[in-house]
Amino acid sequence: MAVRWLCSLFGKPFDGGKRMDHGGPPEPQQQPYYSQHPAMMKLYEVQKEVQSSLGPQVCTFSGLQNDREYKRLERELTRLLLEVDQVDTEGKLDLQGTRKRAAQEVEGLLRYLEENATHPSRLAIDELSNAARRLVEERVVAPQRAGGVSEITDELVDALQELVLRLTQVKTEGRVPLRKARYRALTRLCAVQDVLESRTQHQTLPLPLSGETHEAVHCINQVMVKVSVARSQLVALLMGLSGRDSCAHLSRILTELQVELDALDVSGNAAIRNYRKQVVEEINGLLKHLDLEGEGEDTRRYDLAQNNSIREIEAVRAHVSHLREGVLRHCAMGDLGFRPKAELQSLLTHLDQVDTAKNPCIREARRRAVVEVQAIITFLDLREALACRLTGPDEHPSHRAVWLVLGSLSDLQAQVLGFDGKRADKSYMILEELLTKQLLALDAVDAQGDEMTKAARKQAVKFAQNILNYLDMKTDEWEY
Repeated sequence: MAVRWLCSLFGKPFDGGKRMDHGGPPEPQQQPYYSQHPAMMKLYEVQKEVQSSLGPQVCTFSGLQNDREYKRLERELTRLLLEVDQVDTEGKLDLQGTRKRAAQEVEGLLRYLEENATHPSRLAIDELSNAARRLVEERVVAPQRAGGVSEITDELVDALQELVLRLTQVKTEGRVPLRKARYRALTRLCAVQDVLESRTQHQTLPLPLSGETHEAVHCINQVMVKVSVARSQLVALLMGLSGRDSCAHLSRILTELQVELDALDVSGNAAIRNYRKQVVEEINGLLKHLDLEGEGEDTRRYDLAQNNSIREIEAVRAHVSHLREGVLRHCAMGDLGFRPKAELQSLLTHLDQVDTAKNPCIREARRRAVVEVQAIITFLDLREALACRLTGPDEHPSHRAVWLVLGSLSDLQAQVLGFDGKRADKSYMILEELLTKQLLALDAVDAQGDEMTKAARKQAVKFAQNILNYLDMKTDEWEY
């Protein structure tokens, strides 16, 4: 059986191995077509159904075991397995081998389906999604259903942001179903964040014009009230707290409100025209979050390794890595002439222009790339400062002590920049211990009232902590 349908999901050529990269299901094997034997024809039909229908569905299913779609896929695969078992091979070895391989393919898909639906990362995604759902239901949806008005506080916004950050840290091991589940959870939670943050700018919808100003104002005011209701419905929909409505239904309602606004005659009155424009923008802000029912079906959306912004960031990181190697090589030779600071600054500008589309994973990837660039720039700056430093007899002893620590930190930072290991490595533990000792050495410096020493020590402590943070970032095994 051909396996292009599986390989295309991952963008990798088939190599004839037993398993796909990224933890995929067992790969079906191409079998020669020997005859028109009824048993062979039946097995061929099973393989065709797996290839054209059930296989791709299993490989992109991102739900849990209690989902209706999971139960349907499990039922269909079990049916196929029973059909394979009932094939009469008449004792022929070729048919027996083909039947065995067909059974293994179906069983592999069943295992893959179960493994992803019960994977610890999938359960973690569901747990975080439920925590967000409970928070929004208690603080936003329930008060509005009770006839009141929910108050969107900074505390609520911060709590949602914390859940978003925790979602970005869930490991997917490159599995398509886990990537898809995380992407969908993040998409919905970020949409809720966006809706709620827009509410913090005005806790209640403004009605800036009196109905007596113009006959169209009364209609616009009525639309504004409906938009406020739609906003509450949208939040409930995004968090799975609305059993009756659908994204398509709410989208139709908002579109009808737009048509109603477009039909109003507000010509010649700039104030009313601007008021209508404000309401239209409110509606557009809600509509952009309603195209979610088919969200994540495009691999390029949830598999961020294929995202154009991520590719752009990765290209910058590759360039940064090349520059870092050059800097460390020249510093090891005592050559301070290689200072690609202007080039590094241009890379920072490039990263600043990368479109993150408000995706927290892309934002985090960009932030990490920025930190990598800044680490090299600060290293070069400190090396230059140490090389140009002039000591004199009037220098305060405590100030000199701080500079001695900075010299040690510069050497350690060079090691951190070149470190390419894991936290369990002995070299990591040694670097962490040495950096901690430098922090303790700075704490032991007595400034004796010297303001310059106090400022230098404060900067040195910040520098050491940044190196530690950079070392942690390099070894925390984060993934997008």
